[in-house]
Amino acid sequence: MKRTDADVSFTPALRALTVVTGVGSFGLGARAVFVTQNGSGAAALIVFGGVLLLLGLLDSLEFAGATLRLRAAAAQRFALAEESERQGDVVTARALRAEARTLLDAAGPVAAEYAAVRGSMRPGVSRTRALEEVVARARRLAHEQSFESVEILRWLQHGTDEERITALAIMQARPELRNFDAALAVIAQPRTPFEHYHAMRLALQMTDTLDAEQARRLAAAVRALRGVRFRRDSDRSHLRREILRRVRGG
Repeated sequence: MKRTDADVSFTPALRALTVVTGVGSFGLGARAVFVTQNGSGAAALIVFGGVLLLLGLLDSLEFAGATLRLRAAAAQRFALAEESERQGDVVTARALRAEARTLLDAAGPVAAEYAAVRGSMRPGVSRTRALEEVVARARRLAHEQSFESVEILRWLQHGTDEERITALAIMQARPELRNFDAALAVIAQPRTPFEHYHAMRLALQMTDTLDAEQARRLAAAVRALRGVRFRRDSDRSHLRREILRRVRGG
């Protein structure tokens, strides 16, 4: 996706400096309340320090929130596994437990990082670059961990935004885990432009393995994007043209 240089990266060092400055300003303001008569100046210091603290801690709060959501999703899958086992469906129970463990042990941190970056950075070149780094880590994870196609498909069809982008990255890296219908559904109804880009990228990777009917459906879905608002020179526009060229046979 095309980026602009208007965005400024909020680096870890800058975040740490912001927190330290915020603590100092807040402390000076609180002390000034008791030792000076300049009430407005003390109040300004307290407010300024509080704002800096909030900015500095925002990324940690976003990360914690995303981690809690993933843990809740894992707990739900464990509960569903218990219910499936009570009903005698041992296969489904085993798959759900495996998916829950993956959320906690492997894909969970990647998805949480994705959510934290999206929540703490403004749209622009820096955020897109950071999100791409998270997706790249998810692709590497795909080669290091064992995944079941049913769990990856469930993430993409019914998961959170974090789970969906993780599923797309894993499918990009592992051809045997890909699902054409699920990828096509994301192209038709994406939740975010970033997700849309990666669904189109996955579809482009799959063009050489599609049968005639799948190629026809993909071409129809991509042609329907003509009304979608993205610049002609954007990455998604380029992917659209390349997919159509591939499915038409050049």
